[in-house]
Amino acid sequence: MDTFNHGALGKTSVYAEHYDASLLFPMARSLGRTEIGIDSDLPLPFYGADFWNAYELSWLEPSGKPCVALAHITVPATSPNLIESKSLKLYLNSFNQTVFSSADEVHDCLARDLAAAADAKVAVELILPEQFLAQGVASFEGFLLDTLPVSMDTYLPHPEFLSAQTDAAVVTETLTSYLLKSNCPVTGQPDWGSLQIAYTGYPINHEGLLKYIVSLRRHNGFHEQCVERIFMDVKRRCSPLRLSVYARYTRRGGIDINPFRASHADNPLPVNARLARQ
Repeated sequence: MDTFNHGALGKTSVYAEHYDASLLFPMARSLGRTEIGIDSDLPLPFYGADFWNAYELSWLEPSGKPCVALAHITVPATSPNLIESKSLKLYLNSFNQTVFSSADEVHDCLARDLAAAADAKVAVELILPEQFLAQGVASFEGFLLDTLPVSMDTYLPHPEFLSAQTDAAVVTETLTSYLLKSNCPVTGQPDWGSLQIAYTGYPINHEGLLKYIVSLRRHNGFHEQCVERIFMDVKRRCSPLRLSVYARYTRRGGIDINPFRASHADNPLPVNARLARQ
């Protein structure tokens, strides 16, 4: 596997109209994890998955009539590789003028190719047009940090903002923010996210957590890497007994990416429900 510098991201691309699995470009997760101090030789300090939602999927049925669908894709956090987002877009567009016998064949093709790129089993669900009306818009539950009055002049990751009140009773709470922003490390394009942090432990200082979230505003990192950075910074600075971090990013190129990381294996994966900004 090559580094992401040799992928399609940030380069002018010709959009193939016929199926081409070679367009998928895997990237080793270890590259971003080493940067935040996760030893690839040790067990991961979290569990979770990345939810990808693709809104631009179309193919031809044998009669030549086009079909469309949404694709919900779940990549386990344990997979050795993530998939470069633009390469996924190019791959999905290669279905446009390709004949498939059925939606089931499309599903099986996606599951096979994405698993090969991620080097792990990838779950795929196709949402067909007759199911579109059931796709609603959700919102994050929890206390909204964004209402707090804070002053900011730091826009690179600053975990020193994080603290917990260790002389207080243990609490369980869920905190949310819509102020998460980072930048693509290849193109510099902004990635806008909504964030939900749930934990059990000593009370985390709300103002400090909000300032920390905002401090990522000029940080360069892929979606999955940013969520893992947030998880590790909160874990190290606040020592919660349980912790989960869930970010849902706005759509770009017809795809949104939504990583979830949790400290305990018994923490169920969240529902893959679209938020209003997506």
